[in-house]
Amino acid sequence: MKVSDNSVPVDTGQNGLTSAKEQRKAYVQMDLLIIPLIVLLFMGIFSFHFALLVGDWDYWVDWRDRRWWPLVTPLALTVLPGVFGFLLWDKLRLPLGGTLTILCLTLAAWISRYLNFHLFADFPMNFVWPSTYIGLGLILDCMLLLTRSFFWTGLFGGFTFGLLIYPLNWSILAPFQVPLELNGTMLTVADLMGYEYIRTAIPEYVRIIEESTLRTFGAAVTPLTAVFAGFLNIMNYWFWLWIGYLGTKAVWIRKIV
Repeated sequence: MKVSDNSVPVDTGQNGLTSAKEQRKAYVQMDLLIIPLIVLLFMGIFSFHFALLVGDWDYWVDWRDRRWWPLVTPLALTVLPGVFGFLLWDKLRLPLGGTLTILCLTLAAWISRYLNFHLFADFPMNFVWPSTYIGLGLILDCMLLLTRSFFWTGLFGGFTFGLLIYPLNWSILAPFQVPLELNGTMLTVADLMGYEYIRTAIPEYVRIIEESTLRTFGAAVTPLTAVFAGFLNIMNYWFWLWIGYLGTKAVWIRKIV
C-alpha cells in the first residue's frame, strides 16, 4: 500500500500495518483474542488437575473432614501456582502466579458445580459448593512481592498456604458441622445431607476416616493436620518452583517467550 500524489491509497499487493494507530488496533485485537483463550486454558488445566488429585474431598460438603481434606488439598493446590508463579516472576517480574491460577480454578469450579452437579445431577448447591482458596494465592503472591525471594516465599508463604486451608473455609463450613440427633444417632448436618443424597461409587472409608493413631491426639486433629500440611507444603512449593525453572530453561519455551 502506498499513497499517490492525490492522497488516494494505492494497493501495491503488499499487506501490512503502515501506521502506529493500525498497529495499536491490531495489538488490542490480538490481546482480546489471546487473553480469554489463556484464561480458558488455565481454567481447564487447573480444574482437571484438581479434580484428579483432590476430587471428592472438594466436591461434597460431608467429605471435608478434619484430617485428609486439609492435608491433600494444599499439596495439590500448590502445583500450578509454583510452576506458573516462577514463570511470571522470572520473565515478567509479576507476583501473580498464585492468585491468577487459583482464580481460574475458582471460576471453573463454580461453573462446573452449577451446571454439572446442580442443574444436571440435581444436587443442591449448598451440598456441592466449591471451597474458597483465593486468599491462599494472595498470601503466596504478597510474600513473593515483599521478600522477592522464592526461598522465603516457600518457607513462610508455603507453610501458611497449608496451614490456612481449614480456617479459611471454616466460616462457610461451620453450619454444616452442627450436631443433630436422628433416630437416636448423633451426626452432623453434612453427614445427614450425605445420607439423604445418594451418590454412586462413594467409598465407605469416608465414614471411618478418622480411625487411626491420629486419634490419640484427641481434639487436636485439625491443628495437627494443618501444621503437618504446612511443613509438607514448604517442600512441595519449592519442588514445583524447580519444575517451573526447568520449564523456562527448555528450548521450546525460550523460543516462545
